[in-house]
Amino acid sequence: MKRMILQGLLGLFILGLIAQGVCAEGGRLVIQGSTTVLPIAQNCAETFMKSHPAADISVRGGGSGTGIAALIDGICDVADSSRPMKKKEILKANEKGVNPEPYVVAMDGIAVIVHSSNPVNKLTLTQIKDIYTGGISNWSELGGGNQKIVVISRDVASGTYEAFGKLALKKQRVRPDALLQASNVAVAQTVKRAKGAIGYVGLGYLNSQVKALVVDGVKPSVKTVLSGTYPISRPLFMYTNGKPKGLTKDFIEFVLSEEGQKIVGKQGFVSLK
Repeated sequence: MKRMILQGLLGLFILGLIAQGVCAEGGRLVIQGSTTVLPIAQNCAETFMKSHPAADISVRGGGSGTGIAALIDGICDVADSSRPMKKKEILKANEKGVNPEPYVVAMDGIAVIVHSSNPVNKLTLTQIKDIYTGGISNWSELGGGNQKIVVISRDVASGTYEAFGKLALKKQRVRPDALLQASNVAVAQTVKRAKGAIGYVGLGYLNSQVKALVVDGVKPSVKTVLSGTYPISRPLFMYTNGKPKGLTKDFIEFVLSEEGQKIVGKQGFVSLK
């Protein structure tokens, strides 16, 4: 009987070791939040899972605020955010026993974009603020044609909305007739279709179908973000609950690795290495 008990305990011990090995290489990870960080998270997850076939990583957007709320509520393991967490969010997290740990995974410039046919090529930060807060409503006031400006903005759940509001609008409210969009893709698509439109997106969402404006004499690019000369630049974050462990730790380390940062660069953002 003792021999059977010892064999049973040995079997459980071996199973425990096997389970630990599986957890070290696999498991499930849920990532949610910023649509700006989304392509970084998606592409890093795809590459990571190729070398870790036991890992199951789910990535979804929804906006920085949505991702942070999901981390606080225990719905996701990693919150993508294109802005730092707010004090009230950190307090709410702490009340629920969550200790947000920030990791800067990339740098980004918020590019101000217009329709490709728009003759306007540059604006000052003051002009951008006046457009978005209602002081300027026609392109003719800026050297363009006699055409109403269609203002496109991200919605309030977006970290890009928050960052743009702080850096470009000096915390003033966006004009009430602005068309709010839920993602960078939606903003770019809307600007591409509407000749009088103006919008803003992360560097990784620039394409030949829209025109990025020079802001205060500086063109948005990897080089100008790195040098600090582009005036609408910000860090991109991934948040975890406390110091990450297991699969979460492995994934964050991968994103920050040389291979992960190459993916950041390929997505059009500014890598840290």
